[in-house]
Amino acid sequence: QVQLVESGGGLVQAGGSLRLSCAASGRTSSSYVMGWFRQAPGKEREFVTAIRRSSGNTYYADSVKGRFTISADNAKNTVYLQMNSLKPEDTAVYYCAADPSGSYDYTRWYEYDYWGQGTQVTVSS
Repeated sequence: QVQLVESGGGLVQAGGSLRLSCAASGRTSSSYVMGWFRQAPGKEREFVTAIRRSSGNTYYADSVKGRFTISADNAKNTVYLQMNSLKPEDTAVYYCAADPSGSYDYTRWYEYDYWGQGTQVTVSS
């Protein structure tokens, strides 16, 4: 089992920045893919970004490319999401997720076995 705990959400004005953290505990592995998804009210959960722990390769949704950065501190078993130039449309609950299989289908939420509880990010205009 793997436990994921997110932190760092909050309220920020448009153009501002936030950094989310996801601390993992339990049976983690360097083969994991760690991802961030978000879900706004009335919308489906959508892929934001992911990182392959073994290689450090990163992947981004087009909507956040150039504004968001995912990183991992494997020694601390923590993944970070630095969000800059935030827009009101970034408002959502952000979830951290772990895929033990290291799938290359990292945009699909059902590839991930473990999820955090979510953290709210609200961007005001």
